[in-house]
Amino acid sequence: MKIVILAGGVGGARMARGFDAIDRVDTTIVVNVGDDDLIYGVDLSPDIDTVVYMLAGVEGPLGWGRNDDTWMVMDELERFELDTSFRLGDRDLALNLFRTHMLASGVPLSSVTAAQARAFELTSTVLPATDDRVRTRVRTAEDGEWLDFQTYFVRRGHNNRVSELAYDGAAEALPAPGVLEAIGSADAVVLAPSNPFLSVLPILAIPGIREAISPKPVLAVSPFIGGETVKGPAADIMRALGHDPTPAGLAEVYDGLIDHLAVAEVDHDSIEGVEMHPTDIMIGSVDASTRLAQEMMEWLS
Repeated sequence: MKIVILAGGVGGARMARGFDAIDRVDTTIVVNVGDDDLIYGVDLSPDIDTVVYMLAGVEGPLGWGRNDDTWMVMDELERFELDTSFRLGDRDLALNLFRTHMLASGVPLSSVTAAQARAFELTSTVLPATDDRVRTRVRTAEDGEWLDFQTYFVRRGHNNRVSELAYDGAAEALPAPGVLEAIGSADAVVLAPSNPFLSVLPILAIPGIREAISPKPVLAVSPFIGGETVKGPAADIMRALGHDPTPAGLAEVYDGLIDHLAVAEVDHDSIEGVEMHPTDIMIGSVDASTRLAQEMMEWLS
């Protein structure tokens, strides 16, 4: 069975981990790059790194970064009165230095990611959504200011109310090598329980990806439980942009793309054309994410 997962953030990485643990599944994870940025002079791909670290079992205690990392570089940067609100551990920095060196040498992000996956001995395939530059920007409701993603999310702690989102460069971007091929040969596509506006829609905004997915069975997991999220600003963004943070609101955002939807047992939405699957959608552990992935595989039988 071949599965393609669209993923971003910790929720996406945890969902990928569940499918990765099933022996009979050939998993490809297509990862959001709208969060990518240049910080401290190094090229960051936070969502790719979160997926790779999670699949390798070396993720940090909050789901991002490296476990048992040290912070000597950040501590030293503070000597020079730099803004170190975006924290990179020393091991994490080493990976980003590798990426920066390779990109500066003309190696595309997809090849850098493949080398990263080999270094961490992954069995699943990890692909950036595109090798081109796509950047998510956020317009604040308070003053109409446009912010780059990391300023909104990390430096300001996603405390600004969102009035608009833009995926700069997406309309001109091409899917990374292997993305359309993986979708074309997949038995199903999974939309991870990631923030729909910040993690999944930047992928779907790249021409050709949504069109490739549409004929496939699409399985999704709601990131909402009783109208809220466990963490992150997804519920607030949904409300700010005119959608309810519910399974029905999620289906509305994905505009007819979903065929099957895993929802929390407290949610009772009925959505025309979507088969609902009430279950435990909390996937913080390896066992929980694997259990949910196995349930989703049964939907296809």
